[in-house]
Amino acid sequence: MDTQTEKKLNIERDEDGHLADYTEWNEEVAEQLAEEEGIELTDRHWVVINFMRDDYEEKKEAPSIRRIKTYSDVGTKELYQLFPKGPAKKASKIAGLPKPKGCI
Repeated sequence: MDTQTEKKLNIERDEDGHLADYTEWNEEVAEQLAEEEGIELTDRHWVVINFMRDDYEEKKEAPSIRRIKTYSDVGTKELYQLFPKGPAKKASKIAGLPKPKGCI
C-alpha cells in the first residue's frame, strides 16, 4: 500500500487497503481509491458504489457479486468491465466498505 496516498487521504485502512471505518468515506475518498485501482469512475460505477453502500447500511455486510447483479441493474459481465479482476472486492474498497465475505 502506498503510504503517501494513505496520508493524502488521511484515513486508516485495514491490511487489505479497505477503510477501517466506512463512515470516513465520501466521494473524494472514492475517487482517490478508484485512482489507486486504475479506475476512472463513471455513472455506472456510481450505480454499483451507491447500491453497495445502501445495502451495507441495511445488511451490515458488503454485498457479493450475486447480490449486486440481482438487486442493481448491473449484470455480471458489466461488473467485470467496471471493476476488472475481482469486482466485488474492488467495488467494496472504492465504496469504503470491508471486503465481502468469500473474497480472497
